[in-house]
Amino acid sequence: MPNSPALNAAKAPPLELTDGSRVGIIGGGPAGSFFAYFLLHIAQRVGLDLRVDIYEARDFSALAPMGCNMCGGIISESLVQHLAAEGINLPPTVVQRGIDSYYLHMDVGSVRIETPLHEMRIAAVHRGAGPRGAKLPLRFRGFDGYLLELAEAKGAQVVRKRVGSVVWDDGRPQVTTPDGARQTYDLLAVAAGVNTSTLKLFQGLKPDYKAPVSTKTYICEFLLGEETIRKHLGSSMHVFLLNLPRLEFAAFIPKGDYLTFCLLGHDIDSGLVQTFLASREVKRCLPPGWEPPKDFCHCSPRLSIHGAKHPFADRLIFIGDCGVTRLYKDGIGAAYRTAKAAAVAAIFAGVSEDAFRRHFWPACRRISNDNRIGQLVFAVTHLIQKLRFLRRGVGKMVSGEQQRPGARRRMSLVLWDTFTGSAPYRDVFLRCLHPAFWGRLFWDTLAGNLHPNHTSSRG
Repeated sequence: MPNSPALNAAKAPPLELTDGSRVGIIGGGPAGSFFAYFLLHIAQRVGLDLRVDIYEARDFSALAPMGCNMCGGIISESLVQHLAAEGINLPPTVVQRGIDSYYLHMDVGSVRIETPLHEMRIAAVHRGAGPRGAKLPLRFRGFDGYLLELAEAKGAQVVRKRVGSVVWDDGRPQVTTPDGARQTYDLLAVAAGVNTSTLKLFQGLKPDYKAPVSTKTYICEFLLGEETIRKHLGSSMHVFLLNLPRLEFAAFIPKGDYLTFCLLGHDIDSGLVQTFLASREVKRCLPPGWEPPKDFCHCSPRLSIHGAKHPFADRLIFIGDCGVTRLYKDGIGAAYRTAKAAAVAAIFAGVSEDAFRRHFWPACRRISNDNRIGQLVFAVTHLIQKLRFLRRGVGKMVSGEQQRPGARRRMSLVLWDTFTGSAPYRDVFLRCLHPAFWGRLFWDTLAGNLHPNHTSSRG
């Protein structure tokens, strides 16, 4: 029949970006900036002229909370290397401190773990210009502001306004700002994270989209001074495996004059924070007699732990935390991967739901599948937190690996990649399956419990 839906669909023009197409991006954090950067970079290489608007009301050059994106601010060495391969080299004014090792702190002792390969480094950054109360002029720039400037240099236009509503305009997404300005786009990318009410705008626009499941975490910044941090914490990230309810992971991250505390787990509250800060293991890392000041920069952001459902449609795509991200670790790396996959799909496959399902969703699915393995990895970590005899075995195994030059550092590598997010959880899990890993762990657990002692590799 000449008017059949199948025939009309066959005659419908493909949904693709062409010269002059307009692309809107809601959110100028890492996912939004990466998407704009790669979209414009690829478009320029294939001779495609696009108009890209990034809606971002925050000023990332401002001190927290106005310029902060509520994140611990760790850039894994794998992401540092990926960015370098893309021609994006983080300048010294952005990297607050290069992390070359970390300390694992438990009630049975502490041990220093060096990078598995000595050329590997982790970058500690501020997401905004710095914590509340930071002294001016600032010595460093924020990571998010730096990425947004890269997107602007590629040709993106930053719209310093909030988004008030999103509706369909003849099959295209239309964005309205509170001042009444409207703009219709050929593609709208949502990179708003999970700590915003922006996602509620899409409840009617795309009813089958379900926002990620999230949990509350805790991040704070304490001013200690560069000399104090160098003396007591050095250039190491300090990780804590403590038997505290609801706590999956806790870390100290040195950054310039500030020390970032980051607690991840299940709905972290003030009581758990106070218990953590009062623990003997934490106090050993800090200057004698130090107490938290009454006024300091802190936040309790939501963290995605399960990805969104149906994060794409015709001319609409969700990237970064509001789509799919890694469990607990390397959220910025996940933003990089999903943003680049979305940009490649949009340029070469089109902006239809089917194009995104075939060319964007596989990258998201790999992260989601890896997160399932990550849940198992953290279940094992939680078991270690609960069982003292296992903590003794892990501590002895790591200490032995670090003290033997040239030794196969199996446990050290597993812990490094688990706590820094430098490798997929799948790789971590596969390393744990090696018979030599379990043989060494069994022997060191037996020896550590037959002859228990409180050892530490700290100098």
